[in-house]
Amino acid sequence: MALTSGRNTVEISDGKTLILPVKANTKIYEGGIVMIDAGFAVQGKTAADLITAGRAEEFVDNTGAGGVNGAKTIKIRRGVFKYNNDTTDPVTEADILKECYVLDDETVTMLSTGTSKAGKVLGLDNDQVIVELI
Repeated sequence: MALTSGRNTVEISDGKTLILPVKANTKIYEGGIVMIDAGFAVQGKTAADLITAGRAEEFVDNTGAGGVNGAKTIKIRRGVFKYNNDTTDPVTEADILKECYVLDDETVTMLSTGTSKAGKVLGLDNDQVIVELI
């Protein structure tokens, strides 16, 4: 069914800040890339089939005795951030507006095999990559 008149669609959030449950036995550091593994937040890492969620806005340690899936949550932010450039398969100027991939929670790469998408390359700043995390 389509609208036939105006609708007051309520905005729930800005869509850039999310609170996500953290996977058991996981530490996530403020500023790092956060990914989703089976519905739970994990530290950015080289792994296929994970989803990049955003940048960690806080440190969360879910490794303690109560560290079961979802025992703790983390606030993450989606947007454009600077991350380190891989030295083996680096992002170059030729890669602007192409997808880059997660190497670890602070580094992106152009290696797509066995990795997950980090986001779009928007530019380079010395040895760092400006990435729109998606």
